[in-house]
Amino acid sequence: MDNWYKVKAKVVSQKGHCEAGLKVGDEFIIGDTTPAGICTWAFYTLFPFISALQSGGVFPWEKDKDTTTAACVDSTNPVVFELKRIK
Repeated sequence: MDNWYKVKAKVVSQKGHCEAGLKVGDEFIIGDTTPAGICTWAFYTLFPFISALQSGGVFPWEKDKDTTTAACVDSTNPVVFELKRIK
């Protein structure tokens, strides 16, 4: 797939207690498999954003067309990820 990209997911904020133990600075490279160590609930939430970035999509509200942010579903203990399209 010529127009397929990998995505780097980096934890940029974490409040409260993350059950998966994720902390600021943790990074995952996402290609065609789910990376080890990422919480399945976080991945479930991030997947639509990751899929868009992998296929060349953009988010019009972002200044950088290769980057967006998204948070896991645990609103009490949110983990916020920066998602960046990489070659």
